[in-house]
Amino acid sequence: MSRSKSSRPPRNSAERKGRKTPQENRGAGNPSKKSSGGDIWFYGDHAVFACLANEKRRLKRLLMTKAKFTELDDETKGMIEERLAPEIVSREAIDALVGEQAVHQGVALLPSPLPEMAIEDLPGADDPAPLVVALLDQVTDPHNVGAILRSAAAFGVAGLIMPDRHSPQATGVLAKSASGALETVPLIRVSNLSRALDQLAEKGFWRIGLDGYADQDLETIAKGQRKVALVLGSEGKGLRALTAQKCDFLARLPISGQIESLNVSNAAAIAFYEISRQLKSL
Repeated sequence: MSRSKSSRPPRNSAERKGRKTPQENRGAGNPSKKSSGGDIWFYGDHAVFACLANEKRRLKRLLMTKAKFTELDDETKGMIEERLAPEIVSREAIDALVGEQAVHQGVALLPSPLPEMAIEDLPGADDPAPLVVALLDQVTDPHNVGAILRSAAAFGVAGLIMPDRHSPQATGVLAKSASGALETVPLIRVSNLSRALDQLAEKGFWRIGLDGYADQDLETIAKGQRKVALVLGSEGKGLRALTAQKCDFLARLPISGQIESLNVSNAAAIAFYEISRQLKSL
């Protein structure tokens, strides 16, 4: 995440049907690379099995190689077949679907999108208990967003908020990078990030923007704050001016002067750790 061009002072103020065996699905047809209705395939062990375990997901198709299905233990096979009978296909068929360069590990899943959420749906947002949420200001790389979701899950971040525009969709690349966290960390899309920041302020959140040129470090700013909305800027430009103006404070990470900035996903992980450490001390 790059530093902004100029320093800005801090402000104060989500009925089992009859089960079929995998063998019954052999030869069920070759998967097409492009499904109807803009469907998106997930791939890789963590993304697929987390999605299978998420009861909020409606599932359409599950593709596995014979080798992948054979290596699963009985408990995992039972969990899978409770939800969706797998189709046994060749590795090349999955390659054609998700791309030869994708590390799919012999498994791909076609789910329906998760139900849309709003800020009002954030668990714990209206409670006085310590809580942290994160907002992304035009972070466009799906690998970065996925990695941020993974770190958010690791450090107990209650949700990730992104604008509809200039943000990646929940693609297979993003889900793979999130390593299952797409199913556990609420992802909220908003039409206006400034309005979202206003809503969070109304719910008692202190809005902290991460900025490499801020006067104070994050440890100092986050100390004593019970509800934190951490705002992270884009990979190249950092926080937009309007977004920064909506923040109550701007804070920096105490990195060495030998390097100007960190990748936004790395910065997010460090910031999540620091804020979670502070919240645990309350």
